[in-house]
Amino acid sequence: MSNTNCQTKLSVYARWRPLTESEGADDQIERSNAANDRALLSVSVKANDRPWASPSAFKAVFEQEDDNATVYDAIIAPAIPEVLAGHNCNFFAYGHSGSGKTHTIIGYDFEKDGNLGLCLAAGRRLFQELDSLNQIDDGFGFGIGFSLFELRKNTAFDLLNGRTECHIREGPDGKTHIRGQTEILQGGKVRVRPIAQSSCWTFETLREELKQSLGKRSVGSSSIHDQSSRTHAVLKLEIINRQLVEARGVLIDRESELVPVGKRATDISIEEQSKGIIRNADGVWVLNPVGQVNQARIDEAEAEKAKYEARVAAAEENITTILLSSEAQCLGSKMVFVDLAGAEYQHEKGAQAPVAKQTPQERQEGRQINTDLLALKEVIRAWSTNQSRIPFRSSPLTMVLREHFLGSKDGTSAMIVTVSPAKGQYSATLNSLKYGSLVGVASS
Repeated sequence: MSNTNCQTKLSVYARWRPLTESEGADDQIERSNAANDRALLSVSVKANDRPWASPSAFKAVFEQEDDNATVYDAIIAPAIPEVLAGHNCNFFAYGHSGSGKTHTIIGYDFEKDGNLGLCLAAGRRLFQELDSLNQIDDGFGFGIGFSLFELRKNTAFDLLNGRTECHIREGPDGKTHIRGQTEILQGGKVRVRPIAQSSCWTFETLREELKQSLGKRSVGSSSIHDQSSRTHAVLKLEIINRQLVEARGVLIDRESELVPVGKRATDISIEEQSKGIIRNADGVWVLNPVGQVNQARIDEAEAEKAKYEARVAAAEENITTILLSSEAQCLGSKMVFVDLAGAEYQHEKGAQAPVAKQTPQERQEGRQINTDLLALKEVIRAWSTNQSRIPFRSSPLTMVLREHFLGSKDGTSAMIVTVSPAKGQYSATLNSLKYGSLVGVASS
């Protein structure tokens, strides 16, 4: 691995995957790196007499022989102290289908240390640090809250909750909320659960939860890879304790209690107010001379609603108090790993890889993926340069990542651009490097 030292808001790395058995060793892209005076790397590539050199944009380049452990040591390990100090960190894997994104972020071998995906290796290290904290904890015990969902087109699917279809909505507070199906509970309570979070108190539990949830991830064909990830997977590790988990459960219960009470107050207000108006012979609504609005009934319903709203506010305040009063700065801090869907590009003349025929649905998915990735680049550009307006609303992907971008100003953020050294995938590799260089230049 060639390495440099440069501080940016989002660091961009390139990672060359090993050749597969079907790819000849003599059929590789020519490539080299060069550093500038700001210690950023330029990547030069050439195949089929088509040379290209990036601007100086990459913090480091990982070669074919560098395993996941090497990538972890260079990118993730330095971020662990930041998380323990209470900062949030974001990590993205970007690249064309079959370039090694999922292998990098999630991994395929959950047992061998050198092959652990970055998220699982980070979880293992965090548990080692949390074990020390638990020796001196006041009885609440620290663990990791694990959540995993995928985005396909405009919908989120909760992989920890049976791949439940969830809706992406922007609330009146300006925040993006992901909500699952509505449940009608006993006594008229209505519960709309957020994305599920599994409370893991051991590394073994986290590993098993990850393995089970990944089995529900959607895959499909692409022009390069017949098991390509056709969705963006968003995996979050949050440091929690039992007190925080309990308080969040109470909040969900309080919100479910409020829904029927709030609906009743609205219904009563509409019912009573409608008594005060009547439609005349011309079809115009006018005051009803004999109608009498029971304002006392409205006030009683509103007072009941206010009581339940206060219970919700108290539950929210309790969560805030727990987070702020904890002697452990790390409580509530997050590491977010995003395995982006395989980038799709038009097949260029002279490329050797055959194009798999895609269905109209697959072509539509490809267009949505490209829209998401373009929107992400523009968000990173605006966020890295402290622009007053960041276009989070440009796509569902950037909407759901809004919280993580705004909450990670003081933590590490990185993008790993995974690329193939095979000449037959030169066009896709070139486009991935171009995307990464644009992000790297904008963030430097």
